Amino acid sequence: MPTTQRRTRPRKSLTTLKAAPAAAAGALAMLLAASAWAGYNVWTGDYTFSRQELQDAVDKRFPARLRYAQVLDVQLTHPRLLLDEANNRVTTQMDAQVSNTLLPAPPINGTLSLSSGLRYDPAKRAVLLDNPSVERVQVAGMPAQYGEQLNAIGAVVAQQLLRDYPLYTFKPEELHVAGKDVEPGAITVLADGIKVQVNTR
Repeated sequence: MPTTQRRTRPRKSLTTLKAAPAAAAGALAMLLAASAWAGYNVWTGDYTFSRQELQDAVDKRFPARLRYAQVLDVQLTHPRLLLDEANNRVTTQMDAQVSNTLLPAPPINGTLSLSSGLRYDPAKRAVLLDNPSVERVQVAGMPAQYGEQLNAIGAVVAQQLLRDYPLYTFKPEELHVAGKDVEPGAITVLADGIKVQVNTR
């Protein structure tokens, strides 16, 4: 009776079998490490910062005190950050008190609103308020003829107080994801925060 020889399949190298899971595990570990950074989404490749995080950043700039035309003392307090999703902008409202340092008149109290775009500065690694402008000045009981002067004060506040003010500064390790260097790109204002897309260099 003829002897039937069984064909034996060549065994895969144990090293090869272990290498594939190890490589996958390493890649997954890198992704998980990236996801540990606050606000980073490994699936969409962007950072998201909440309204409260942005508000906390703006709070650090206040209270502030400025001098206008050498005679007007402007005090700014209680900033409130509003997100303008439709126009991809942010608005900073603040309480303003204006006093004439030469006259013993009571101070004028009102509300100032400044609208800003957002941009990323590679040198500073920061998301900045871009080109803030006066959106609204509200002062109860103020005659209309003073509107131009109040807007001029608001413009000075916008440039001196909020121009290029950083809302978030990235740490160097936050710009190195899954073994690759990345750089923030498009910034989108959301209903409850902002989203910063990151692109591979």
